[in-house]
Amino acid sequence: MKVQLRYFASIREALGTGSESFDTQAGTLAALRAELVERGGAYADALAPGKSVRVALNQTMSDEGAALTDGAEIGFFPPVTGG
Repeated sequence: MKVQLRYFASIREALGTGSESFDTQAGTLAALRAELVERGGAYADALAPGKSVRVALNQTMSDEGAALTDGAEIGFFPPVTGG
């Protein structure tokens, strides 16, 4: 299935892009993140397991067990602090 990926803040900076279309076989957000980590390089560093990353599915913050659908929009966010 094809999904639209959006990257924000330090993740966007690390990957050098704010968005991309991506063909995936993943059924969940967790499986998608694992596919991206398998790309290696900056993806493996920015989205590594255990690294604090928030994920939105179709503009709703979601846990990584959420199911993907064709055409979904997924956003990856680093943790945010305010002051």
